[in-house]
Amino acid sequence: MSDVSDWWRTAIIEMQPGQIKLRGHPIENLIDQVSMTEMIWLMTTGSLPSQAQKRLLDAALVAAVDHGPQAPSIAVARMAITCGIGINSALASGVNTLGDIHGGAGEQALSLYLEIRDSLDQGVPLQSAVDETLASYRERQGVHIPGFGHRFHKPTDPRAAPLMAVLRATAEEDAQIDGRFALIAETIQSELSHGRTQGIAMNIDGATAAIYGSLGVDPTLARGLFCLSRSVGLVAHAYEQAMQGGRNKGPTPPDYRWTYDDPNASST
Repeated sequence: MSDVSDWWRTAIIEMQPGQIKLRGHPIENLIDQVSMTEMIWLMTTGSLPSQAQKRLLDAALVAAVDHGPQAPSIAVARMAITCGIGINSALASGVNTLGDIHGGAGEQALSLYLEIRDSLDQGVPLQSAVDETLASYRERQGVHIPGFGHRFHKPTDPRAAPLMAVLRATAEEDAQIDGRFALIAETIQSELSHGRTQGIAMNIDGATAAIYGSLGVDPTLARGLFCLSRSVGLVAHAYEQAMQGGRNKGPTPPDYRWTYDDPNASST
């Protein structure tokens, strides 16, 4: 570090009095010229997206905005706003629940897809790459394969098919879009469904992972983009709850009680 100016190093923003540049673009050239989706791509990757990239990112962001108050992130944001905190804190409370189990499946699915993609790059046939990677994943992580099946949407997640349709369409139109990720995801779906009366369908996490893989997005950034998308729903729910009112709303209505395991109760 040569001096205090090297404490933070960034290629994202340059700022002087009367001047702001984002990824090299003067802010006045971006305002009213690019969409928010384009701006997200510019800020996270360093370049403005092609039309195909914009279309795919927009589809993934739109699909993930909300999943109702039964989703912990949404429920927490609504409960938090009834505690008297600001909407920014309610948003942060909801985002902070997006962990490996609730919110992390897209990142995990993309990591799995990338393992398969790497095998394809080494000349392994698609079906063999899927079979070998799934077997290895189960040995390391257990039987659950992220991105497939849904506890609420049975038999199919209504968001997956349109996301995969736009991925296939854009991959045909633009060579920058790696269409192999659609094949990877669909082959996994077929493999998981083999021999079952009712198959295990791809869910939103599996579909958005295929989109982010086709865009060349890193798994860590994929989770960040999911959190960004879900933040829209969190703000909407927190604001709605603020307008409805209510004080100290917990996870259940006041008349409902939890199960108490009395340590002094005699065992039978």
